Amino acid sequence: MLVSACQTAPAGSVASSPAPLRALDRSIDLERFMGDWYVLAHIPTFIEKEAYNAVERYELAADGTIPTTFFFNQGSFDGPLKTYRPRGFIYNQETRTEWRMRFVWPFKASYLIVDLDPNYETVIIGVPNRRYAWIMSRTKFIPEPRYQELVARLAETGHDVTKLRRIPQR
Repeated sequence: MLVSACQTAPAGSVASSPAPLRALDRSIDLERFMGDWYVLAHIPTFIEKEAYNAVERYELAADGTIPTTFFFNQGSFDGPLKTYRPRGFIYNQETRTEWRMRFVWPFKASYLIVDLDPNYETVIIGVPNRRYAWIMSRTKFIPEPRYQELVARLAETGHDVTKLRRIPQR
């Protein structure tokens, strides 16, 4: 009962946590989205806190799942190469902007495409509780004004951009 009381906002008060993050509400071309995305910045998970040269690669399998390869150098440009191979599952078949990623069977984590430019050159991906986020591009480098626009967009979605780490790319 004590735990329940600590989790419930007092009567008449407004809960301080924002509503869960929402994915884009427009449909995306999944085949066009596939390929390499350079991770330019992130609010990192524990495995990628010291990532350099990070790349996320998506492929569309015949069964509709998305084999994913995430790789980066750990700790420096010359650090050991770390590679992870989660599998994506399209959760919202209408928009294809809500995915579930399976890193360890049988668990799946929710990943949301929050922003995608019309030319499929930049994307922002987040998780519902805003704990993690990724700003990615089809190229290793983008003009600084464009990068700042993406950071501002991430802030607009309710993310704490003070936790944002720019990933060194070479």
